Amino acid sequence: MKQKNTETIQSMNYNDTLSLSMRTFKTRPMRTALTILGVGVGIGAVLFLVSFGYGLQETVLNKITTADALLSLEVSSGKSDIIQLDKDSIEKIIQLPNVAEVSPVIALPSQVNLKDFTSDTTLYAIKPSFLSLSGLVPLKGTFFKTDNNGKNQKQVVISSAMVQLFNIDLEKIIGQQINLIIFVPTVDSDGQNQIEVKEQSEPFTVVGVINDERSSLIYVPIDVLEDINYTTYIGAKVKVINSESMTSVREQIINMGFLVSVLQDTIDQVKKIFSIIQVVLGLFGLIALTVSAIGMFNTMTVMLLERTNEIGIMRSIGVTRKDVRKLFIFEAMIMGFLGGLGGVILGYLGGFLANIGINILANYFGGQTLDLFNSPSWFIILIILFSTIIGFLTGIFPAQRAAKINPLDALRYK
Repeated sequence: MKQKNTETIQSMNYNDTLSLSMRTFKTRPMRTALTILGVGVGIGAVLFLVSFGYGLQETVLNKITTADALLSLEVSSGKSDIIQLDKDSIEKIIQLPNVAEVSPVIALPSQVNLKDFTSDTTLYAIKPSFLSLSGLVPLKGTFFKTDNNGKNQKQVVISSAMVQLFNIDLEKIIGQQINLIIFVPTVDSDGQNQIEVKEQSEPFTVVGVINDERSSLIYVPIDVLEDINYTTYIGAKVKVINSESMTSVREQIINMGFLVSVLQDTIDQVKKIFSIIQVVLGLFGLIALTVSAIGMFNTMTVMLLERTNEIGIMRSIGVTRKDVRKLFIFEAMIMGFLGGLGGVILGYLGGFLANIGINILANYFGGQTLDLFNSPSWFIILIILFSTIIGFLTGIFPAQRAAKINPLDALRYK
């Protein structure tokens, strides 16, 4: 008889243990399903909140930057009257190693006429690449287009604040014709500051709108302006060939006496802030997961009491303490794993429904449609693994108690 028990012990492999662990889904389906649902709700809460944090980060970063902007330096002369960002300075910067492009900008006070409406504004005369290097994206329409010969046309890109001044819907502003009067500061022969009025002979077509509710401004290709003389720029965007050369180019421009800022520095700060937000949101989700883990631990403890007689029978026919311990741990890990899968489904479903609701409200109040939830693949895998580990941890104590039960006491237990 002992030899037979020994054979039984040897045949108690992982497949047998897994098969016995799954038996609880048939004998107590409702309680098992509710336990898995509890874990799933906790995991779903973690996924929902962390995905919301990632989604907010992606949305904000997509709004403030483009791929070209990440490789760009913003150069200005600051308040210095000695060092000026003029054409000679631009040429020197272009000649620096690893510089792919330089896009300067001039700011001029102007007056805009649209039908019967006239407004003062700031005109930025730029190279078309300046917009993408600044990380700007069109809210409506497009940016500047060239003709068949590759030349810029008389087009303007305006801010959303100027659209509001015109009292025209965003959908209707594209294609409108505006007239420009530019006020160019000059210095006469006596050294006195003068203002020359330069009225452009042909109207300009609005081709795009950028999202800027604070400043009434327009962008115009610098080479289509008529009779505009300029000697200095208020700034320039410098694009480098790759991210590795950004530091060296930055140092060289600083050594020339100019101020240099990098959008990547701002993005790094934004990422740090959102990392803190994600941790805080994750902690709120962990509270729900902790409650679920307590419920799972309670279920495993109740199962231990209910199966005391069963454990006594198993031990009496030769099942070892190790096998009993393994049986309970497997059951807990299976419930944790299934709870993780269910939590991923609940988290995705919750994010999907919440995103629909938020976008409905945004459209109602005139906002944009956004995707505010983003779940990285690595996080999905991690959270399922984490829920399995939670199952393992909640199963250790009941498994240890089950393994220590005396077979005779277990058979007498009622």
